[in-house]
Amino acid sequence: MPRLTQAIVNLTRLTSLSTRVLANIPFTATGLVQRPPSYTIPAFVNLGVAGYFGGGFDGTNNLNGIDKITFPADSKTTLSAVLTTARQSPAGMANSGVAGYFGGGYDSGGNISGIDKITFPADTKTTLSATLTSSRSDAAGMANSGVAGYFGGGYDSTYISGIDKITFPADSKTTLSAVLTTARSAETGMANSGVAGYFAGGEDSGGDINGIDKITFPADTKTTLSATLTNARRFTAGMANSGVAGYIGGGFGAGYISGIDKITFPADTKTTLSATLTTARNIPTGMANSGVAGYFGGGSDGVLLSGIDKVTFPADSKTTLSATLTSARNRMAGMANSSIL
Repeated sequence: MPRLTQAIVNLTRLTSLSTRVLANIPFTATGLVQRPPSYTIPAFVNLGVAGYFGGGFDGTNNLNGIDKITFPADSKTTLSAVLTTARQSPAGMANSGVAGYFGGGYDSGGNISGIDKITFPADTKTTLSATLTSSRSDAAGMANSGVAGYFGGGYDSTYISGIDKITFPADSKTTLSAVLTTARSAETGMANSGVAGYFAGGEDSGGDINGIDKITFPADTKTTLSATLTNARRFTAGMANSGVAGYIGGGFGAGYISGIDKITFPADTKTTLSATLTTARNIPTGMANSGVAGYFGGGSDGVLLSGIDKVTFPADSKTTLSATLTSARNRMAGMANSSIL
């Protein structure tokens, strides 16, 4: 059913585009059939709007600000709306086209269970009545856009294996019977919307992790990929070109990491990009304009970073935006409004 739904969405995009193209072709009466002007219909019509980086730590203070990267110009603005409290280490996910969510984290009072919601396109902030099962930081988020978002793992005085589910549009919270392979924190999340979500890397009581857990929609069953990250690591960043591949970049293992691993859907095979992050870094954050490009922002390479690297699909080439975060920071959360996924 998810694949049928995606096929209908793609057909709707194509039909809409074809209608616009035909409407713009001038008609001239003739006894011969005219060939329309040359036009190549793209394989994917992107309707992406913007990506968001929220919260974080600037070396002195926890942050409540939310930076917005507007597609396709990749210009940066800062929302007037802010998180309910200044915090580091929240998790982010989005119901693309509708709203994005920042859950958990750590503020001056300790770990947080609350979930802030940024409603598109006005970018207004509300706080859900539903909360995470326990107050936690360093969890990971991903979403089956249009259906539900998931917050997995984290730390609440001990490592967590549970996965909370926020069902759209009611924003009600349930907890999956499926759990992560081991209780962990500092993992990352990304999703092939309509098919499955992934939680990769992190750290558990035994140390850094290279494994990748997969939550298959809509049954929310958990399996573990045979493919693993190139090296065991924590504090990585994840993002996905939904329907094509997911990407896990940076983090900390034996040292700071610059590499970007790619999980190609649906086989879930792992390759490593020839492109790398501008510098090896710890605790960056990822989000993506699905079908166009993914972004890795901030982090620390010995000093805190404000730069944003862009990985353009499908070539997976890396450039660095001229726009930067409002301040150098790590431990923030990312999510994106890619419109319909």
